[in-house]
Amino acid sequence: MQLFRNVFESFVFVYGSAMLLMYALLAILSLRGIIRFQRKNSYVDYTKMLQSPLAPGISIIAPAFNEGVTIIQNVRSLLTLNYPRFEVIIVNDGSTDDTLQKLINEFQLQVVDFAYNERIKSQPVKRLFKSSNSAYEKLVVIDKVNGKSKADASNAGINAAAYDYFLCTDVDCIIEKDTLLRMIKPFMDEEHNKIKEVGAPCPECGYVHVVEDSIRVIATGATLRLANSCEVDEGVITRVRPPEQWLPRFQEMEYLRAYVLGKMGWSVINCVPNVSGGLGLFDKEIAIKAGGYDSKSFAEDMDIVTRMCTYMIDNKLKYAIRYIPTTQCWTEGPPTMKVFSRQRTRWGRGLAEIITIHRKVIFNPHYKRLGMIVLPYNLLFEFLAPIIEITGIFYYIYQIVTGSINWHNALILLAFVYFYSVMITTLAILWDQITYKHYKTWKEVIGLALMAFLEPFVYHPLIVFFALRGYFHFITGRKHSWGNMQRQGFGQRKPANT
Repeated sequence: MQLFRNVFESFVFVYGSAMLLMYALLAILSLRGIIRFQRKNSYVDYTKMLQSPLAPGISIIAPAFNEGVTIIQNVRSLLTLNYPRFEVIIVNDGSTDDTLQKLINEFQLQVVDFAYNERIKSQPVKRLFKSSNSAYEKLVVIDKVNGKSKADASNAGINAAAYDYFLCTDVDCIIEKDTLLRMIKPFMDEEHNKIKEVGAPCPECGYVHVVEDSIRVIATGATLRLANSCEVDEGVITRVRPPEQWLPRFQEMEYLRAYVLGKMGWSVINCVPNVSGGLGLFDKEIAIKAGGYDSKSFAEDMDIVTRMCTYMIDNKLKYAIRYIPTTQCWTEGPPTMKVFSRQRTRWGRGLAEIITIHRKVIFNPHYKRLGMIVLPYNLLFEFLAPIIEITGIFYYIYQIVTGSINWHNALILLAFVYFYSVMITTLAILWDQITYKHYKTWKEVIGLALMAFLEPFVYHPLIVFFALRGYFHFITGRKHSWGNMQRQGFGQRKPANT
């Protein structure tokens, strides 16, 4: 028994230390990436890109299932983005409410003959609509049989996409006006750098020879945060505020930590684990060659990125996934425990699927960063974390019951971990304020930061519980569907004091 205790305690100490070091490293890398982005971005004139005839075309794909509450407002928002060449593809995934009828009435839609090429399998497409009003010529609406997943609807959108790049988002999201300009820039930067002059002039011909840098950006992501309690006018965020309800407020804090500190840090070393399903810009050719979205996956965003990376490595092609730290997308976070639990259980199940489906890649040197850093991190510090944490809690209880706990050391350790987690979350909020001061008063910033002190006792236990429930559903094969997120719609709250 003593041997077991020594081994377990040593393992937990090493595991916990490694996790704390990883968070510290990500905080440093993310700050470096943000400073580099700010310095480089200060010289960028996006108006030139807006006027350039060479700007790549982008297809915006937004699946919709029973989104009647927000559909019109958000489609209008998508249609008014600042970009020279884009289309908006709304995929009505067999909605049972008035989503489709609202679209038909509002945008004067008519059924049209459309060159739909099914390069990726999806549930059958019934009809395609275009507007009879030239003001909405960029809008395409697909009406299809429900595929019971966002992935299936996204595949139908990719099949209909006319351009070489597609931006996948949720129809309930509000996207910043300059999102396409900012997110296409990493693709264009890499294209510009493909041909480089190297070495001294050739002694025979007198010219500097050139080589092609074949690194290809296959995806770009950006920060996503919650629009709960923000002021919204005609699909535009006019005043940013932290969510007032406690559950969305915790989510806002979590999103900032995950995007600004986590994914931005990974981007610096080209190890981004996934591009959010809420906002991601992809190279359509590579996405199709990788098989598109897996319609049976509960983590379709991570799955498609992993398979795109695998495809590039298997074909000996260099690739990069970029992240930008600016907030480009606002979504309505689950305001109720019922909807939140369904979402997080699905995420937990999805992570278990990713680890299982791509197990041959994990710790496989052939897959380089993907096999030796990205997926091992997901396995050790994302998937196993809830399991180790709940095991540690039971071990603590056992120690207390048997009277064998060293209270002095235990309390010191708990206090250290507690304040370390508070520090990491506070740094994420600070890094976000450095990037762009969305919150107008320090009261709002401090109010959000104070939630970090409550998170370990209120919010984090819920995350662990729902993740474990997701694992259990995966092991037992319990059915779980995409379902309706029961949106409440974005209000237009305009308080007297701003």
